[in-house]
Amino acid sequence: MEEIIKKYSLLNYLNVSRETCLDFEMFISMILKKNREINIISRNTMQNDEIRKRHIVDSAQAFDFVDFNGNTTSDLGTGGGMPGIIIAIMMKNANKRMKLNLYEKSHHKGIFLKEVSRNLKLETEVIQKDVFETTKLSSGTIMARAFKPMPTILDLVFKNFSTYKNLILFMGERGKDTLKDAMKDWDFDYKEKKSITNENSFLLNIKNIKKKKLN
Repeated sequence: MEEIIKKYSLLNYLNVSRETCLDFEMFISMILKKNREINIISRNTMQNDEIRKRHIVDSAQAFDFVDFNGNTTSDLGTGGGMPGIIIAIMMKNANKRMKLNLYEKSHHKGIFLKEVSRNLKLETEVIQKDVFETTKLSSGTIMARAFKPMPTILDLVFKNFSTYKNLILFMGERGKDTLKDAMKDWDFDYKEKKSITNENSFLLNIKNIKKKKLN
C-alpha cells in the first residue's frame, strides 16, 4: 500500500487519501483493459507510471479550483474520464457532495464511463450529447482538458451556459500565447497555477467571461 501512495507523491499537497489512491489504481486497471478494445488513451501513454503522471496526477490538479459551493461540476468532452472521473473520485473520498456531468459524444466511451462510475460508486451523469448543440445549461464549475481550443471553449461557455461559477482550462506549452490571443476578443478574470507534471504547462481558473465589443 505504501508503494502505491508513493506513486502519487506529487499530490501530497492535496492530502490525497489511501482510498483515493486505490480508486485511481482501479481506474487505471479498467483503462488498460478497455484500451484493448477502444482507444481510451494514447497507446504511447499505456505504461502504468505514464498513465499516473500524464493523466491521473495531471487531472487531479483541477481539484484546487473546483467551486464546492455549487452542486454540479461539468467536464466538457471528458473522453476517457480525464479530468471528470478523477475529480469525482477525489470528491467521493473527501466527502464532497457534488454531481459530475460528463459530456462525451462517443457511444463506446460513454458506456465505459458509466461502467467506471458504477464500479467506483461515483456520483456522475454521463451525457452523450453534443454540448455545442445544447443550450441554457447550468453548472457550478466547468472543466475542459484536451477538448477544444481556448477561444472555442470560451464561446461555448458564454453562449450555451446560462449560469456557471468558473471555468478550469488545462493549458499546454503554447498556453501563454493562446491566453494572450484569447484576451484580444474576450474579457475575463483569471488565476493561473503552474502544472506539477510539466514545467511548461499551467491551469487557468476563469470567471466572468464577456465578449469584447467591436469598435
